[in-house]
Amino acid sequence: MSAIDPTEIFRQEASELFEVLEGALLDLGLRPDDRELVDSAFRALHTIKGSGAMFGFDKVASFTHEFETAFDRVRKGEIKPTQELISVALAAKDYIRALIEDPQSTDDVIGDAILDDLRRFVSSDQPVAPVAEIAEAPPLAPGESNQAGWHLYLEFESHVLRNGSNPLDLLEDLCKLGPCFVVPVTDGIPFLDELEPDDCYLKWDVKLHAACDKDAIDDVFMFVQDEMKLTLSPLEQIEAPPPMPLFQLLDEEPVPMAEMRALVVEAAAPVAAPPAAKAEPKSESNPEPKPESKRDDRGIATVRVQAERLDELMDRVGELVIAQARLTQLAASGSDLSIKMIAEEIERLASSLRDTTIGARMVPIGSLFGRFRRLIHDLSRDLSKPVEFVTTGEDTELDKTMIECLADPLVHLIRNAIDHGIEDTATRSANGKTEQGRIELAAVHSGAQVLVTVKDNGGGLNTARIRAKAEEQGLIAAGAVLTDHEIHQFLFHPGFSTAQTISALSGRGVGMDVVKRTIENMRGTIDLSTRPGQGTTVTLRLPLTLAIIEGLLIRVGEGRYIIPLSAVEECVELTADDERSRGRNFLNVRGNLVPFLRLREIMTASGAPDRHQKTIIISTGESRVGLVVDQIIGNHQTVIKSLSKLHSDVTIFSGATILGDGTAALILDVAQLVALAQSKIEKQHISEAA
Repeated sequence: MSAIDPTEIFRQEASELFEVLEGALLDLGLRPDDRELVDSAFRALHTIKGSGAMFGFDKVASFTHEFETAFDRVRKGEIKPTQELISVALAAKDYIRALIEDPQSTDDVIGDAILDDLRRFVSSDQPVAPVAEIAEAPPLAPGESNQAGWHLYLEFESHVLRNGSNPLDLLEDLCKLGPCFVVPVTDGIPFLDELEPDDCYLKWDVKLHAACDKDAIDDVFMFVQDEMKLTLSPLEQIEAPPPMPLFQLLDEEPVPMAEMRALVVEAAAPVAAPPAAKAEPKSESNPEPKPESKRDDRGIATVRVQAERLDELMDRVGELVIAQARLTQLAASGSDLSIKMIAEEIERLASSLRDTTIGARMVPIGSLFGRFRRLIHDLSRDLSKPVEFVTTGEDTELDKTMIECLADPLVHLIRNAIDHGIEDTATRSANGKTEQGRIELAAVHSGAQVLVTVKDNGGGLNTARIRAKAEEQGLIAAGAVLTDHEIHQFLFHPGFSTAQTISALSGRGVGMDVVKRTIENMRGTIDLSTRPGQGTTVTLRLPLTLAIIEGLLIRVGEGRYIIPLSAVEECVELTADDERSRGRNFLNVRGNLVPFLRLREIMTASGAPDRHQKTIIISTGESRVGLVVDQIIGNHQTVIKSLSKLHSDVTIFSGATILGDGTAALILDVAQLVALAQSKIEKQHISEAA
């Protein structure tokens, strides 16, 4: 087993901390008086600084320390964070990320300029409410009594040292509040052969003789509150002890601070096991990796697992599902009851394992939504359009692969919504709207799909301009009769743009066609709806996973095919009247005309068709199409296999799967079949008009 790179673990944890820091800074711009947000930002900074120093990222530790120092007036409540200050702080966060991810490409001049801007903003004179500062208490005079103070008992979690925090530094900060007498509690230190070098075993009993409030003590431990237990009680009628060093051991012999540090460092240093233990040495170059575990906000233990291992596990489960299908088919063809019972049991276990594995790959979509807050913040500033960002359904889960593929399409949609959809402040005021625009990003489960919507309250789509641009580019003939929905589809045509000028954000016609292609590659669909003057809604319909789906197995001629079950609405029989209207290719389904395709013609199937053919009604968005097949075999757990590059031009298939008998079946691409049906209808209308 290969060793886990510690610096890579640090980069992953730093990425999570950057999300926390960015979220806190953005919220701080909206709620500048929220103390919890300031503390959250400083905790993230402090952890990044400590971990960076521990893993050898000295530049990160140095820059983050300067960041903390410059931002300290905000933490103390001396100044309120302005939007300009938040923007500089966000730039500083981006620079720290660059120092971690690609230190060779960073420029010290840029970092110095960011810190200069940060210092300039926090040093500017701003009217603030007076803040009670904590002065360092003078030492007690001999014989002085009745000094108010606090009795503290400190117990840190064992991993506090690994996170870059040093309890002795915190005790030094505590001493700045006043005379402090500390007794280390050593009863938790294990025997040498059981001692972990980087764990913290000491506890501390502290008597603080200072007339300070509880908040001052909480400020000292604000960055490690989640990693410690602090028991606090007031001291009353305490007689002053004789003068002695601040730190004191159990045996009452004074120990200077430097020696105290040496004792703790020595206790935490690697120790050789005694000869009797005969500990087997481990290779330093290839240490045994340990699974990293932690608890989430609900107290549930979690383990960080490499994504490649999940992908490999999903592949193995897919192969198991295929093997189970073959076993079930063999058992069904025989008469041995015990074999059939075993096949049913394996089918149940394989189905449960499949669901569990897919669940392990599921990630809350909120992890993706959080990335767009910064995007909207920056676009709102650059375009001078105040925009409110609202998200719902953050707990909706999607396969991690879907989350990764969805990031770029959503960036394009949000940029278009702000650039094209949201009007400028003057226009909104003239139309009786609020000056602040609104972008809503939502996700919700709908059967076997997830619907992701991007909605704005802007001016809506300009249908006349889209049509004029389509006629100008020769996409439609002048005067052609088209519905608004059909006209809006031109927005997804490559190179199509209605922007009057080319800017850094839009105008080149690159974006929406990429969005559609990406969504269709994910076996999803995209819908547009708009209301003039009120806004536009873009809806993405996505499958839960790209690995295993429920499919409907059909037969056309001698070939067998899979239709994704999520796209199937109903199955009806092809009547004699439908057979006689071969030229029109329309079904009458409860009074609604539905176009249909004969898959025998598309697949060029040989032999005579079955006497009683079936029609499967499929849908994508608002479009419905019927597919005429010879036989509906039944439901099928479909493990999707990608087609080779040699078949990239075969557009009506999205992949293939292995059936129980070992043969292959092609998976039909619903979106492409609907597009093919619409194309045939248009050609039919043109021929009838001629």
